[in-house]
Amino acid sequence: MPRFSTEQISLDYDQYGARANPTVLMIHGLTCQSIHWPRPLVDRISAAGYRVVVFDNRDVGLSTRLDHLAVGSMETVLANAAELEAPYGLGDMARDSVALLDHLGQSGAHVVGFSMGGMIAQRMALDFPQRAFSLTSIASSTGDPDLPGADPAAIEAFISTPPAGRDAAIAHLRAGWRAIGGRRYDSADVGLGRLAEAAWDRGYSAAGAARQLLAILRAEPRGAVLEALQVPGLVIHGALDPLVPLAAGERTAACIPRSQLVTFDDLGHDLPDPLLDAIADAIVSHLNAAHASR
Repeated sequence: MPRFSTEQISLDYDQYGARANPTVLMIHGLTCQSIHWPRPLVDRISAAGYRVVVFDNRDVGLSTRLDHLAVGSMETVLANAAELEAPYGLGDMARDSVALLDHLGQSGAHVVGFSMGGMIAQRMALDFPQRAFSLTSIASSTGDPDLPGADPAAIEAFISTPPAGRDAAIAHLRAGWRAIGGRRYDSADVGLGRLAEAAWDRGYSAAGAARQLLAILRAEPRGAVLEALQVPGLVIHGALDPLVPLAAGERTAACIPRSQLVTFDDLGHDLPDPLLDAIADAIVSHLNAAHASR
């Protein structure tokens, strides 16, 4: 994968489709790497006439690890987020995305984010409105405090430190994805959970995940400020999502003036193969309409 550096960090990225095509920047979620974007989804978007750019967020995969800024384990962060100082925030990660666009020579992009990536995409559209041509927020939230919380079992399974040893750690990651992927599809079979081994070997970081988690938990709520967005929005959410309940997606769509909500009854917090065509159709339709309106 290509790599570029700012004064603070280096990010690994990859791109698909003709460089002359409109750019779609895809930002992934907590602990996720660029490989967690299913290739069939990426290929469907690029085949529709777009240049798709994926990358590893800071603190995961092949991008810079900020291990000198320790905040403790994910369990510590969950228990003490209000007392901890976050080394960086969602706004810093949004600036990473803009820096990548600068490196690629792009004035802006259609931005797609999953989970934490959706929060970063929202922050990017708010802080850099000229750089976000449209916004797609998948399985994400405004972070408003009155929204329902995650299922405790889902948090315990997914947002927890893997045990020592490669095999045990990979099994732990698979179990975490199973817990949040919803009861309809087995994530370890047809969802992001089947990438647990590849993700562990490529660059999983529990310490990095803790810092990313703290950035989420210390972020300012975005519901009220999202009402000022002028970009076209698409919100995709699963009715079976135990980590970010459907109410969070409904709130996101309600707050963004020019937005559409697409709900999948069988979808959890995942991107499972059986639903990829329908998810891709929704995204491509949104991108086409947003591009045509520019």
